[in-house]
Amino acid sequence: MALMTAIGLMSGTSMDGIDAAMLRTDGESHVEFGPTAFFGYPAPFRRAIEAGLEAAKAISRREDRPGDLAQLEEAITERHVEAVRSLLERAPADWRRPEVIGFHGQTVLHRPQAGITVQLGDGPLLARATGIPVIYDMRANDMKEDGQGAPLVPAYHAALARSLPEPYARMSPVVFVNIGGISNITYVGKGDPIAFDTGPGNALIDQWVAREGGVPFDADGTIASEGSVVRTVVKRYLDNPFFAKSGPKSLDRGDFTLAEADGMDLADGARTLAAVSAEAILKSVEHLPDRPSLWIVSGGGRKNPHMFRDLKEGAARTLAEVILAEDACLRGDFIEAEAWAHLAVRSLKGLPLTFPTTTGCRKAASGGVRARPI
Repeated sequence: MALMTAIGLMSGTSMDGIDAAMLRTDGESHVEFGPTAFFGYPAPFRRAIEAGLEAAKAISRREDRPGDLAQLEEAITERHVEAVRSLLERAPADWRRPEVIGFHGQTVLHRPQAGITVQLGDGPLLARATGIPVIYDMRANDMKEDGQGAPLVPAYHAALARSLPEPYARMSPVVFVNIGGISNITYVGKGDPIAFDTGPGNALIDQWVAREGGVPFDADGTIASEGSVVRTVVKRYLDNPFFAKSGPKSLDRGDFTLAEADGMDLADGARTLAAVSAEAILKSVEHLPDRPSLWIVSGGGRKNPHMFRDLKEGAARTLAEVILAEDACLRGDFIEAEAWAHLAVRSLKGLPLTFPTTTGCRKAASGGVRARPI
């Protein structure tokens, strides 16, 4: 199939900013990497999004925008407009004519059991301001097919699995791990990919160090390095009924809280919550057809040395290897943004974005809404 040049824009559950990436892809197995950039949110804007999460709890229909959510949606879109313009200004000449933008927006509510998922982002405004067609609202059609609306990245993970370098190309099954605010996995073996959220990723650690230490995140695991794992707290988290459920399953940022961690000191809390995230990922093996041979880790959580070491040591007990995305010549900070570019092309070509094995939808489903520049 013909290649298309696409921009992917992702603002994830960590709410730290916008990841932007360009690809040339056929929407199937061929991927060529283009420019990338990260555009951080200033602290006041991040606080505005956090306030938006509270306002979003009043949403009963996807189109509702209670409180200041309408103004926040416009502000988020304007920041994405600037991200596209800045990315293109930095791009080499042969990458400056993208044919489509894949626009995720900012998730403020995800309640799959109620059939509601809300991502703030005005696709038509982004298309008008950039002059580039936009594919947005890519989760909604999956939910109409009784899917969870998440995760959507597995179609892209499956494409990456088909082009891994040696020696990893010979290792199967492969599991892609994304550790953002929430962690999710994609299992690539025989047949369609299998995917689900595994539990908290960085979200609880970020909330903990913000509340107890007054800093937005535990840079390089420095705080956790002074602490120890409190096993009773890990057990309390992993006793949550969520972990006993087989996939597909997905989480809202607020589904896990700091309640189980109350009473620990700052360092022990940071170290323990890193262990919770890692052990939740390893526990996902209980719901896979076969034990993975290879785990490929991306997302911000891979930079927490304690979380990554816990994953590596845990997987080694089943003779599996854990590597960073970069070890497989991938871009660990931008896989989700790349995925949104890939998914936009799939949407234009009517290819499935989700599968019964990834979101629980009744049948493989395409999706997305197209906004044209005026």
